[in-house]
Amino acid sequence: MTAEIRLSASQKIARLRGIFIDQLPKRIELVLELWARLKADACDMDALTELHRTVHSLKGTGRSFGFDQLGEAADNAEELLSRRLADATAELASNWVQQMDCFLSELEQDVLTILSVDAAGEHSHEALDFSSYRPFWPTQDCRGKLLYLCDDDPLVVEQLSTQLSCFGYQTVVFTELDKLNRSVLENRPDALIMDINFPEGRYAGTDLVGSLRKELDYQLPVLFLSSRDDFDARLSAVLAGGTDYFTKPANIQELVASLDILTCQDKPEPYRVLVVDDEPTVADYHSVILQEAGMITRCAIEPSSILGILQEFRPDLVLMDMYMPICTGYDLARMIRQVHEYAAIPIIYLSSETDKQKQFSAMRIGAEGFMTKPVVPGELVAAVEIRAERMRSLRSMMVRDSLTGLFNHTTTTQLLEASMASTRRNGSSLCFVMIDIDNFKKVNDSHGHPTGDQVILSLARVLKQRLRLSDIIGRYGGEEFALVLQDVGLEKATELVNGLRIDFEKLCFNGHDTTFSCTFSAGIAAFPHYTTLEKLREASDQALYRAKNEGRNRVVVA
Repeated sequence: MTAEIRLSASQKIARLRGIFIDQLPKRIELVLELWARLKADACDMDALTELHRTVHSLKGTGRSFGFDQLGEAADNAEELLSRRLADATAELASNWVQQMDCFLSELEQDVLTILSVDAAGEHSHEALDFSSYRPFWPTQDCRGKLLYLCDDDPLVVEQLSTQLSCFGYQTVVFTELDKLNRSVLENRPDALIMDINFPEGRYAGTDLVGSLRKELDYQLPVLFLSSRDDFDARLSAVLAGGTDYFTKPANIQELVASLDILTCQDKPEPYRVLVVDDEPTVADYHSVILQEAGMITRCAIEPSSILGILQEFRPDLVLMDMYMPICTGYDLARMIRQVHEYAAIPIIYLSSETDKQKQFSAMRIGAEGFMTKPVVPGELVAAVEIRAERMRSLRSMMVRDSLTGLFNHTTTTQLLEASMASTRRNGSSLCFVMIDIDNFKKVNDSHGHPTGDQVILSLARVLKQRLRLSDIIGRYGGEEFALVLQDVGLEKATELVNGLRIDFEKLCFNGHDTTFSCTFSAGIAAFPHYTTLEKLREASDQALYRAKNEGRNRVVVA
């Protein structure tokens, strides 16, 4: 396993190419054996079908590994066999047999040439260039990111620090430029938020950032926060390399949204691709290309295993060969489409089939693409990326709330049910929390629905930043949220939710010519004290109702 990790993509492909070369003697032996069977019995459909598939495989695999002459000979033989398959009842015509003998002889000679050259160590394979591929990395956790805040007004930076800490950011406050300069050089932050004007000069802030960028060997994200909103101030910020610009008083929601993008690098999780091909070396070859682009792959060599792998692996896309034993790619795709859970999963055929009519027929079952072997690596990556991203977007729309990005009501309920089943098996604990923003109707009536949306978004951000990645956070509807906290007892859950409540109250929102704050109430119920999903939800809902009746802005345990 360690040796596998150390190999580069080109080294892995060279190794797969070597495996293909080692297998060539057995492959050509099988071709000649099947051909002998067919000449002895023109009606041997098993021999005809298997010979066609074997030659087709040699064509695609040979070309994929750079053996174009071998691929050409196999292509000629396949074309003749395809004609025979179209009219398998007729006698074997003598000229057809002579042509097949000729093409298969060429094929055998090409194999011998490849083996002799390989034995002499003269084979070389052009290294693939993966430098232009855009890799996909797992989503990073924003919590605990270090921010430096600098303003000559201590009150401004202290207030900003308090609010940003509610979203899980670590903040260090500065009021003097020289101290900020030393700290950035000694302990680099994840982002810098600062004013433009300081006692040292009108553009002292942008001047310092400009000099820091020249001295540092990385691009430090800088957000400027200023009372100035004129062209000169904004231009100086841009020329200094400022990433974003906010006028005082800053909208904390917009500021945090910008910080999330800059510091969390919220890139998607790697795409998951299932590669279905009965040729292990070819499946591995295409897997290497996709892995080098940052994707996670799984190979299915046996078509009969695909349903189990789909259930376990949960791919974003299926990359499938056309010709395989037991069933064709077309039949396998039809079977997948008949499982409602996988009816929308993207399928791309990857085959050496060049007949446009056959390609079109194969795609009629709803496949998203057809690529011909040998495939250009960059084109394969692009084709998979585009279709997998579309699949992810569709899935997200079905399970996520459009405003907050949290799980919607239906999905939260399903995840709660699954978590309860897991907790029951493990004998651990689980707490279910219902949260409701207090007097939310008054917020909408007084400040408008867009401001109300900002309050909802802020609470969603606080929850996402402060809770564990394993915790389930859902928007239950309107101003109501739900949390599923696994492996957490009532005492710990109460302490955690209370901390969230206190921090949420510290946030300031901008209304019509005024600022205001909001609170929330929460009800908590624990499993297995409440043994069913209905009882657990009802108990937490009743606890939330009590919290509202007892004065709001509090957490009540069922």
